[in-house]
Amino acid sequence: MAGSLHSLIGLGAMAALLSLAILLMLLKTGWAWSIAIDMPNHRSLHVRPVPRVGGCGVMPVVVAMVLLVAPSLHWLAIGAGVLAIVSQIDDRRGLSVRVRFAVHIGVAVLAVLGVGHGVVWPLAVLAVITLVWLTNLYNFMDGINGIAGGMAVAGFAAFALAAVNAHASLAAAAAIVSGAALGFLALNFPHAKIFLGDAGSVPLGFLAGALGFWGWCEGAWPVWFPALVFSPFIVDATVTLSRRALRGEKIWQAHREHYYQRLAQMNGSHVKASLIYYTVMLGAAVLALIALRLDGALQWVAVVAWLAVLALAGWMIDRRWREHLRSQPAG
Repeated sequence: MAGSLHSLIGLGAMAALLSLAILLMLLKTGWAWSIAIDMPNHRSLHVRPVPRVGGCGVMPVVVAMVLLVAPSLHWLAIGAGVLAIVSQIDDRRGLSVRVRFAVHIGVAVLAVLGVGHGVVWPLAVLAVITLVWLTNLYNFMDGINGIAGGMAVAGFAAFALAAVNAHASLAAAAAIVSGAALGFLALNFPHAKIFLGDAGSVPLGFLAGALGFWGWCEGAWPVWFPALVFSPFIVDATVTLSRRALRGEKIWQAHREHYYQRLAQMNGSHVKASLIYYTVMLGAAVLALIALRLDGALQWVAVVAWLAVLALAGWMIDRRWREHLRSQPAG
């Protein structure tokens, strides 16, 4: 195991350095500003223009290294690459929701067909829906400095550690994604020189779901494991957007109602909100890895207990938010 773990650390470090080098080159040459820029608006939590090019460093490294080191996962690497290209076009020129959604569905279908050997069709349909949701929710959660990069580092590192003994390709791919995200995070937190952009967040969400699905199909972990690892994002996005849908609002429109956004507004700091979420992310990853060693029934007890913790945290943030709004000057 020590040798395998050292190999994963090496892969992650290489991915981090390559990702960081590409992004530094884009900044130093000024190309970052001509590729895509995030202009602040009334719903933004940032106040100055920032290049939206993080995906240009993360995804080429992920796709190339996964194809080279874990070729059995080529379907997932190619799918992530397609999503990155389409999302980069959206970052630069803008695409309709219909076009983006069609691409997301197509890539999810191909991923499930490529890795879901022997999965009965109702589960395959559910897997496609889940992949499309994860692809989009990761993008929805990319709204303050460090949060999307931090979730990728912690989440995919947990995947790598869970698979290190028996699934070398899966562990290697996850370590590569975690490392590439770390290279981006160095330029995004605590002060953002760049943003991740759709070209980074969309394929990262897809990879979280696709690697989780592949690991379940191959027996690397139970179905609850990837959901628990990425629960800080899944729960926040699902609860927030469900509320908006119930109010008849368009869930794909920009807003500032996610729990992480409310924490940032109440604390007056992206850094404090991200650090709180880092604690939750680390807790989810550690609990998931520990729960893998428990008996089946106890595993589900751990999952339910963690969901209760997240529900309590959400209730506390909601209460604080109402008090925050009441304390604001009228008008």
